Formats: sequence, structure tokens, C-alpha cells
Amino acid sequence: MSPTERLLALLDHLGIRHAHIATQMPGDIAGLASMHGERLAGIVLCVPTRLDPAQYQRVGDRVLMISGVRGLTADVTTRAAERLPGATRHVLGGYDAPGWADVVAERTSEIADRMTGFLARFTASVPTSSKSEGTHAEITYRVEGSGPALLLLPFFLAPSQWAPAMADLTKRFTVITLGGPHLGGVAALEDRAKAPTYQAMFRTLIDIMAPKPGEAILDVGCGAGSLDRLLAKRLGSANPITAMDTNAFLLSEAATLARAEGVDGTIRFVPGNAETLPFPDASFDCAFSVTVLEECDADRAIAEMRRVVKPGGRIGIVVRAIDMPQWWNLTLPQDITDKIVVPPQSVAARGVADASLYRRMREGGLVDLTCFPSLITLDRPEGPIWRYREDHVLSLLSSEQMPTWHATRDTAQRAGLLFMAHPMHCAVGVKPA
Repeated sequence: MSPTERLLALLDHLGIRHAHIATQMPGDIAGLASMHGERLAGIVLCVPTRLDPAQYQRVGDRVLMISGVRGLTADVTTRAAERLPGATRHVLGGYDAPGWADVVAERTSEIADRMTGFLARFTASVPTSSKSEGTHAEITYRVEGSGPALLLLPFFLAPSQWAPAMADLTKRFTVITLGGPHLGGVAALEDRAKAPTYQAMFRTLIDIMAPKPGEAILDVGCGAGSLDRLLAKRLGSANPITAMDTNAFLLSEAATLARAEGVDGTIRFVPGNAETLPFPDASFDCAFSVTVLEECDADRAIAEMRRVVKPGGRIGIVVRAIDMPQWWNLTLPQDITDKIVVPPQSVAARGVADASLYRRMREGGLVDLTCFPSLITLDRPEGPIWRYREDHVLSLLSSEQMPTWHATRDTAQRAGLLFMAHPMHCAVGVKPA
């Protein structure tokens, strides 16, 4: 089932004809908006970093876009507003909102007030079901409050998700908070981990780290635990794995997925922050972190990983490479190519998403570095991680360029040659004995 089919099934299960809906990831509800707009009342896109406005043209007058004052969320919503003239845009003054921002926790009242005022313009159904929680079509749901139905889909990485606004929202709405492996950041992380070249990159990282039987392994920023489950299946029960993340929502989803795959006995999920790891010195033999150091103080995180690893222990780090072009296997005019080869420039002030990773690891006291920049290939256009990347491209193209993109893309897909590749910087270093 597609996310659209799952959401429609859930609406029917809960007895909801028309629902308000809110998400950070517009791709999750794009099918509803473009093909089943009659099931939607008001739509809130809260700090989206990717957005294809074409999917929302039929319901544009029902869309509220909330963005930061700068960065990707400002850029994509500004461009979308030009193509959705009926949409409403609200800018969080003085606030930057990267993809990992805990935006509802940091601007709770403003977001809750804006959502409530906007959604009051539209009529949504009151659910006829009396269910308070459950799972349907592999979407988990929890129902709170009373009034018109408001579905809250997961953010990508926000640690608090929608929780800080629940007290305000449940006063006006029957709030239905959704989760599971098919929505939000979990779906994207799971889909990425299924890509053969992503798995190959991770296997190479582990091959170089070469954990011996009995050695303890730490994953810093485990997300949905996708890589930890792959690692547990590869190593069996020979190596205890500690998977840490600052995001309680993702940790809960990760634990559920690990139980479903029967590897929960090998993986220990714990809360923690990459800049202040909650472990004593020399606790682990190996540590790795994949696409996390873009979002924090990278030098501090490297120092912390070095601290908690034993002398002679190995540390592997992978980050996105925004200093290298991404590549689509499409023959396109130069004016389009110039727009799409540049990766989204999303990195924290003290994060790392370029080749300085290698220098930082050396300056952080690691020796015997093995560096291997890698290309990750995506070729499943029906998958959420592809949609996440293509939506960024579509937001960049003009109305004149769009037909060329779609025609070229469709030709490549029919020929079985539609894929894109994006670079990552990868390295393994050793803590001196």
C-alpha cells in the first residue's frame, strides 16, 4: 500500500470524512492533496524543507505554510507561494528552521495559534469511532481531545514532534497523532537503508572498523535504528550494540522495528546527545555515526566519540557532501542541470558536511585514517527518500522547465534507467593506543 492508500484506510477506519492535516513532510500527503482533496479540510505544512507545489495546486487555498525566516524552509515556501497564489504563508520571525529543528517546542504558542486560527476557516468531520489508539494499515494512531479531526503526521527529526502543542490543539480538535514505518522521518530513513549502494557504503565502514567477536559497538545518532538492525543481522549476537539518539520518538519507533525483526536482544536503545555522550571513558571498542555530524558541533562530537572509545578502538563517520555535485541520470538542458546538481545546502553552524571531515578527524586525535568518499544511488521513484530529493528539484524549476523535466524523467523510467546519485564523505580512524 502507498502512504495515500494507508491514510485513506485510516480515515475510513476512524469514521472521518473530512480531516484537517498537518505535516513537515509534504510528500507524505501529496497523493491525498492531488487525488483526494475532497477528504481534506485545512492543510498545514510546518517548516517543510522539500515541497513540490504542483501536488497542492487543487487545494492551494486550504494550505498554510509555516517557515523560518531563512534557510531551506524559507526558500521552498517562498517559491511555493508564487505557484500557489491562494495559499497562506506565515514566517516565524527571527527563527531559522533547519530540517532537524525542534520547532514546535521552540515556538509552541505561535504555531498552535496560527494553526488553530487558520483551520477554523474550514469544516472538518468529527470522528465517529470511539477508538483511542491502535494500528490500522500499519499506521499507529493515538486519539486525544474533542472536536473536528486533526491528523498530525510525524516530523522528520524534531525531537519533541507535536507534543508541546498538544495541550492547545486538543482544546479545539480531536487530535490524531500518527506514527509507524510508513510516514515521516522513519519512512525516509528506512527507505534509504534499503538502497543497495547505501548498504554497501555501510558494509565498507564496518569492514574497515573490523569489530572482533565480543567487542562493544556504539551508534551515535541511530535514528530509526535501520543500520543497527542490519549490523545485528550481520554480526549475530557476537557484538553488543548500543544505539543512541536525542530523539525519543525515533528511539521508540526504532525499538518497535527491532522487536519486529527479532534483533532487540542484541541492540540497546538509549537517549543521549552526540556532544555530551552519556557513557564513561573507554566504554566501547568501536563507534560510528552516519549523517549526524551535519546537525551538531562536529568537533565536539568527534572528541566525545574518541573519549568513549578504548585505546586502539575504531571510529567511523559518514556525512553528506554538500561540497560535491549530485547527479541525475538524465540528459537535460544546461539551465536545468545547473539548478539540480547542487545538493541542498543544509548544515548547522558548527556541523560538517564537506571534506573538512577528514581534517577534523585528524585534528581530533585519530590516526591511521581510511577515507572513502562514496556515491549513494537511488532508483526507486515510488520511495519516500527519492520523493524527498525529487521534491527539492521540482521546487527549483520554473513552469517552463517543468515539462522538460517530466518528459525526460518519464523516458528514463520507461527505459529502466532512472536513477540519481549523491555523494557522502566517509572515514574510519583509530584512537591511539
